[in-house]
Amino acid sequence: MGHRIKLIGVGEEGAAGLSAASLTVIRESDVLAGGERQLSFFPEFTGERVVLKSGITKTVEQLAELREHKKVTVLGSGDPLFFGIAALMVKKLGADAVDIQPSLSSLQLAFARMGESWHDAQLESVHGRPMKGLAQRIDGKAKVAILTDAQNSPSAIAQYLLQFGMDEYEAFVAEDLGSEQERYGYWPLQEMADASFSELNVVILKRRADAPEPRRGFGFEDEEFHQRKPEKGLITKKEVRVLSLAELRLRADSTVWDIGAGSGSVAVECSRLAPRGEVYAIEKNEGDFANIEQNRLKFRTDFTAIHAKAPERLDELPDPDAVFIGGSGGELRELIRICCERLKPEGRIVVNAATIETLSAANQALVEQGFEVRITLVQISRSKPILDMTRFEGLNPIYVITGFRSGGSVQQVEGAV
Repeated sequence: MGHRIKLIGVGEEGAAGLSAASLTVIRESDVLAGGERQLSFFPEFTGERVVLKSGITKTVEQLAELREHKKVTVLGSGDPLFFGIAALMVKKLGADAVDIQPSLSSLQLAFARMGESWHDAQLESVHGRPMKGLAQRIDGKAKVAILTDAQNSPSAIAQYLLQFGMDEYEAFVAEDLGSEQERYGYWPLQEMADASFSELNVVILKRRADAPEPRRGFGFEDEEFHQRKPEKGLITKKEVRVLSLAELRLRADSTVWDIGAGSGSVAVECSRLAPRGEVYAIEKNEGDFANIEQNRLKFRTDFTAIHAKAPERLDELPDPDAVFIGGSGGELRELIRICCERLKPEGRIVVNAATIETLSAANQALVEQGFEVRITLVQISRSKPILDMTRFEGLNPIYVITGFRSGGSVQQVEGAV
């Protein structure tokens, strides 16, 4: 069995912030591992030192071997269970191989300096991670705490948020917490975007009380989207869009392809429904592509827009959990074949068709790939005033074709009015 690895969280005050029991564990260790900053707090340690840096998984495996015959202590930053090394060590070695002694996390200290509770805050980290997708994850949240790094600094975060028009937030930045250089205070995003900060910091975003109500739900009105004018027929109409989104059955972390994205309305909705996923909008028309970019920013959805005619560039994308095809440029059957081959096992393909020819091609292509097919004919009428009365105006009928693997190729056709 060997010795259990001792994992001790260390704050910026170093050894001075640790209990006598933790200091004894460190002093009696044969091996002391940690980042260079954590190790520097214990210059008097004379045993073997292991620096944690890139390739950390291999280092953890090395520590697992050392623990068989030696007492190993790992120094983490603050609370190592909060976006720290503890999760990796437990995953690789098992909970019974690690004894964790957390310290105060930088997040706890930042909220303490701010004088705010943090149980209701959304927690995000861009430390060693891309900022991509942050906009839709935090939009409308009252309180957000963000762990940063040298690249994704407070100024970079401010520039990113302002790009999406998220200026209803003010920021509290806490730097070098627990050290003699500690500094903290509130920043308007416009000022924070041009300021410099210590690399050791936490950013807390607080939504102003007078901020407008955030967008809620899904199925946004067609008129809210930037569209090609005067031809406004390329947007997936709200009612059809809502049904198609339901058929996609997205998870919070789904990877989605929106092919023939038009105005990008489906990509926008998918990004909000899968805020921790990846959404790719592929559109060949230059005018529509410009609208996609405007809608991406307006609706605060940080998806990836690709100017191409599918299936071009699909080979660059990760395998999808869901595929929406709103336009195909006459190559629908080949496109569906490629999508079926790339789709994850539990994934779904949804095709919108305005003609029976497209319906037939989509249905046949899905069946050829061994997919089960469900087709819904959507016939929608919207109310419209006429003098002091109300009449109904019908929209073009649309076939919503859903393909999925279900161990068979049974086809069910439904008519919805």
